[in-house]
Amino acid sequence: MSAKPLRTKKLSGAKFKEAVVTVLIYAFLIISAILVLYPIVWIFIGSLNPGDTLYSSTLMPEKITMKHYTHLWYETDYVKWFKNTLFVATMNMILSTFLIVSSAYAFSRFRFPGRRQGLMAMLILQMFPSFMGMIAIYILLLQIGLLDNLWGLILVYAGGSIPFGAWLVKGYFDGLPRSLEEAAKIDGASHTTIFFKVMMPLSVPILTFIAINNFIGPWMDFIFARLVLRSNENKTLAIGLFEMVTGRGNTEFTTFAAGAIIVAIPITILFLLLQKYIIAGLSAGANKG
Repeated sequence: MSAKPLRTKKLSGAKFKEAVVTVLIYAFLIISAILVLYPIVWIFIGSLNPGDTLYSSTLMPEKITMKHYTHLWYETDYVKWFKNTLFVATMNMILSTFLIVSSAYAFSRFRFPGRRQGLMAMLILQMFPSFMGMIAIYILLLQIGLLDNLWGLILVYAGGSIPFGAWLVKGYFDGLPRSLEEAAKIDGASHTTIFFKVMMPLSVPILTFIAINNFIGPWMDFIFARLVLRSNENKTLAIGLFEMVTGRGNTEFTTFAAGAIIVAIPITILFLLLQKYIIAGLSAGANKG
């Protein structure tokens, strides 16, 4: 007769522990969300406050103004910076995705001398921070005449994205059955036809992740853009916004906040529209390697 009360106590104790764990998890998620959203809300409210300083900004401003957005769009070179950044990000996305996917396909499906060494070299290159090669990149671009050129910046981004991206996509390709390619070869398909008409349609999740990742990377990168670009007409958003709040005469912090909000809009839209493919591509590339 005493076994039933003991079992009831064990069940109630297990439910209590499960409830405590659930509460702790939700508490952690809520705190994390507050820590992430608070700076964003503060910057947005700061962009609506009058004046040029964020020090006097409050979460409930007495007067809301949109003059920082109109000043940024019509009285500065923000539109030019936006176009330059959009061009660099788009062209880098196209070029990087093609280089990554083609190299990953070669390493996954072909066997050739130096294959293993090439994979190990790309793996080792990921261990070093990219800015270690800044001096070499500067000299190289200077010698080939691509310094202060948007295409020079695009080539730097495209080359730097290959090691990580190729390993990720190679892991995805390794998980695809070779029987599909063998069936295509029996029908007379070449490697190029197999690559574009068989592998590409099956790789939409990982391709989407790689493309979005290579679009976001240059969007607010500052280090390499500052190194490569010098003239005012070639400035990107990161350089232009940075110069608004540096130096003695540049104290347009609220205008900087407005620019930061506009910068975040395209990235946010892309994430909302392609979230499913991004998560699927990242998990597939990580699990199938």
